[in-house]
Amino acid sequence: MDDLTAKIYEFDKFRLDEKERLLFDGTRPISLAPKIFDTLLFLIQNAGKLARKEQVLASVWEDSFVEENNLAQNISYLRKILGETKDKKFIETIPKTGYRFVAPVNIIENEEVETVFFEQNNVRLFVEEESETNQKILGTRHSALGTKNPTLSTFTPETHYVQNGDVNIAYQTLGSGDLDIVFVMGWVSHLEYFWKHHLFAAFLNRLASFSRLILFDKRGTGLSDRVPLSELPTLEQRMEDVHAVMDAVGSEKAVLIGVSEGGPMCSLFAATYPERTTALVMIGTYAKRIKDEDYPWGVSQEDREEFFETMRRDWGKPVGIEERAPTLAADEEFRDWWATYLRMGASPGAAVALTKMNAEIDVRNVLPTIRVPTLVIHRAGDVCLKVEEGRFVASKIPGSKFVELEGTDHLPFVGEQEEILEEIEEFLTGMRGAEEIDRVLATVLSVKISEKESQTLENAVNHFCRQIELFKGRLISCEDGNILAAFDGPARAIRCAVSINESAQRFEVKIKNGLHTGECEVFGDKYSGFAVELAQSIADESETSEILASRTVKDLVAGSGTNFEDHGVKDFSESQSKWRLFKVK
Repeated sequence: MDDLTAKIYEFDKFRLDEKERLLFDGTRPISLAPKIFDTLLFLIQNAGKLARKEQVLASVWEDSFVEENNLAQNISYLRKILGETKDKKFIETIPKTGYRFVAPVNIIENEEVETVFFEQNNVRLFVEEESETNQKILGTRHSALGTKNPTLSTFTPETHYVQNGDVNIAYQTLGSGDLDIVFVMGWVSHLEYFWKHHLFAAFLNRLASFSRLILFDKRGTGLSDRVPLSELPTLEQRMEDVHAVMDAVGSEKAVLIGVSEGGPMCSLFAATYPERTTALVMIGTYAKRIKDEDYPWGVSQEDREEFFETMRRDWGKPVGIEERAPTLAADEEFRDWWATYLRMGASPGAAVALTKMNAEIDVRNVLPTIRVPTLVIHRAGDVCLKVEEGRFVASKIPGSKFVELEGTDHLPFVGEQEEILEEIEEFLTGMRGAEEIDRVLATVLSVKISEKESQTLENAVNHFCRQIELFKGRLISCEDGNILAAFDGPARAIRCAVSINESAQRFEVKIKNGLHTGECEVFGDKYSGFAVELAQSIADESETSEILASRTVKDLVAGSGTNFEDHGVKDFSESQSKWRLFKVK
């Protein structure tokens, strides 16, 4: 480039020298890889104007054919280097079109004697290029630019641990935006192997460009503590692990992004803890894994069994890649990464057990209780999970937004990942504030004392209430021998009911128990609504010392080891509804 036409561009605290190909942040030069520098320079040269993707690609990668994802990686990296936040934007994404540099830019015409501006100890200095001082300042430039910049695929955030009970949960954070995002990967995960493939790394970096991104490995997988196969995490335990990680990083409220199997857990969390959920995003997700008459898009039990056998036989190979990333199924690099990622994420036994547990999940009755802003994204040709499943999920969540995109890949970071990322960023940065929370998802336990003449009745009731507190329940009411309590998770509610049942026998008090998970209206400490009424009706239906639960409760504790016996369908005429009930054994 002609030295006489080279320019210096100033914006915010930064200074970009076109001739020296340097970016200063006010105190030091920042080393940028050539293509990343060229991307920033093109955007700044066209500041305030729309820079279409094809224009940037043609300028930066002249005479080369590259995918749009290369540009997206550069943009993501630049956002991080510049320190973008929700309140301070440098690069605006124009969905499906391109980008615009939106920060004010001051242009300084270069002269033959180059002048470099930088700040040191809050004093603005002017140094001529040929001076000894300037040579010292810029002396590291040649070695910095001569060394290949670390690519996104080699960057790994620091891994930390938080203890939830006796289990250590591994987590990472990156980004500094005002918005917290908890990213929940489906199936198995491994935090450090997220970053071993540039496509996944680019996807996560892009999320972190407008948020503080929080990642974790569910217990039993990845870098978190391995647990016995009989103790792999239920949806309820996964929620508790999310709580622990959020508390560890000081996050009071976060967006939950769930991919595939991560969607059901995120939806349950959003319904149960709306006060800690800013918004919900689900990508390529489902409500129920096994098909039936009311859910015809799932897989058959026979197909599941066949897949279990494939996992037992071939774990360590790129299992499931044809359904999850068909466009890269023949790419040897990706196949090797995927095989290693799965192998590092879980043992063959744990992988099979987790997949079996996921096959039992059914959150259809949870979805209508979600009251936070929700975005559901699904690719039209998703080979792993049919697009009808995403449509169904969105149709059941009040006020949700459904976006259907082209493509066949199930993994969101494979294929046109920028389309998905643009939809997420636009939704999160432009969403309306959530309504005031007065409805939550809870599991209601109704305990009815059928014999009230026992001399130890008062002691028994006091003991029952202490049991509710011990199992982290909230006592709703205790009147005339009827006890109502609410729990954040159905498994704890069941364990509490079993404990109360055993205590009642010792006190020689006859009781009946009913459990239901559903939406409750909350006014202060008072819980009311259909879920409370149904739990009471179920208790009336039970026999002495029996614990009856609705189908919803049974579906939500899949994998917890709780055994049930079918009690048949009961028509509750007062609520004009029929429910299949199950006896807790």
